[in-house]
Amino acid sequence: MTPAEFRALGHRLVDQLADFHESLEARRVYNPVPRDTLLRELGNGSVPNDGAPAQEVLDDIFALLRDYSRHNGHPRFMGYIVSPGSPLGALGELMAASFNQNVAASFAAPMASEIEMQSIRWIAELIGYPSDGDGIFVSGGTMANVVGLQVALSAALGPSLRSEGISGAPLRCYTSKATHAWIKKAVRMCGLGTDSIVWVETEPDGRMKLADLKQRLQQDQAAGRHPFMVIGNAGTTMTGAIDPLPDIAALCREHGLWFHVDGAYGAVAAVLGARYPELAALAEADSLAIDAHKWLYAPVEAGCILVKNGKALSDVFDDDPDYIHNAPSHEGAQFYRKGPQHSRQFRALKVWLALKRLGRSGYTQMIARDIARAEELFALVSEHPELEAATTGLSITTFRFVPADLSTDTDGAASYLDALNEALLTEVQASGEAYISKAVSEGRFLLRACIINYRTTSADLARLVDVVVRLGRELDRQLRPKSPTQ
Repeated sequence: MTPAEFRALGHRLVDQLADFHESLEARRVYNPVPRDTLLRELGNGSVPNDGAPAQEVLDDIFALLRDYSRHNGHPRFMGYIVSPGSPLGALGELMAASFNQNVAASFAAPMASEIEMQSIRWIAELIGYPSDGDGIFVSGGTMANVVGLQVALSAALGPSLRSEGISGAPLRCYTSKATHAWIKKAVRMCGLGTDSIVWVETEPDGRMKLADLKQRLQQDQAAGRHPFMVIGNAGTTMTGAIDPLPDIAALCREHGLWFHVDGAYGAVAAVLGARYPELAALAEADSLAIDAHKWLYAPVEAGCILVKNGKALSDVFDDDPDYIHNAPSHEGAQFYRKGPQHSRQFRALKVWLALKRLGRSGYTQMIARDIARAEELFALVSEHPELEAATTGLSITTFRFVPADLSTDTDGAASYLDALNEALLTEVQASGEAYISKAVSEGRFLLRACIINYRTTSADLARLVDVVVRLGRELDRQLRPKSPTQ
């Protein structure tokens, strides 16, 4: 491809993407179609024998992605903790791919390595975490938390873990029942198994019960088990709850346990200062997971693990194979020695660009705005006679549809409401008018809206309420058991 061809194709694609962004509000959020349709549109054949013109290939695949995607950037996408991704970040991805650096170490990618290290320091400063620690970008929140658990395990077992593996007394890590599913993957990947997880009870809003944590810790110590780690949540997935992090930090200090915080979603709310006082305890965490493609609005993938003692990373991952010539003139970061990857894409650039563009004040305004939108939605559903507000935490609101004439204290009402709202969720998603997800709180099936979208307006919240109520009424007419007199 010549520079002139690249320039023409790039200009055309940017124009198409700009038009797509401009048209998002008018599009369906989601267009569920059978897999057969996707395969037919894509062309389910063998690898082509002959190539095709670049413009034709780009135009064809752009149209398929435009028409057959769930649009996470749509103003009424409130389903999961996935941001729209910033247009500046998308341009950063193009730049990173064009330079095509393997950010394994400074000798392989000098400036890219410095940008990654500066991004890590800036994130730490933004949320009040010690900036003299260390960190590394990984794929997402799950891998950031996996690395955090591996580092905690190494700190507990010492150098023998590298050569001898896990042995000795049964190891235990403690976390709430509201913790994301990454913990199950992490313990399996680290060779511990899911029996090593001690699930701590939660309050109705999803916060960890500190008294239950203390009791379970004492029971395991008395039984000869080996507690090594407590995981606190800075924003649970279902309800946005923040665990009592200062109390957990104090308990970990008392018992010599590693304190890890899953802040993939909510840690960045620390930029709001005194509004969330529990987040001041992020500074006390031994390790902290952040996911920049959540509330820092970066395109996926952009996870980050911060560690207070940088040596803890190299204790796990440091290796220097003979085939790598680490030139002494390069004294910067050596990421392959403090993370699981040797080949690493330049994930940090899109995050650095956003931090540079918005600054602390920009993020403060945008995060506060998302939280205000969630609270506005909570108020809307609280005031509606056919909606029942359940929880609001950070930028997540949960609620359910309750028919106005349904007596909720009769036999079978609870199970009917669960079934009705589960069916309603499917209908809302399939409608293409809005996209929400589910939460379960105190045994109730709830509708869940998570707002981390700079495009979402008050009008979008009102539209969501209208869609839920309209479809809820239709389903109730279809599903409610008829009384004998009807």
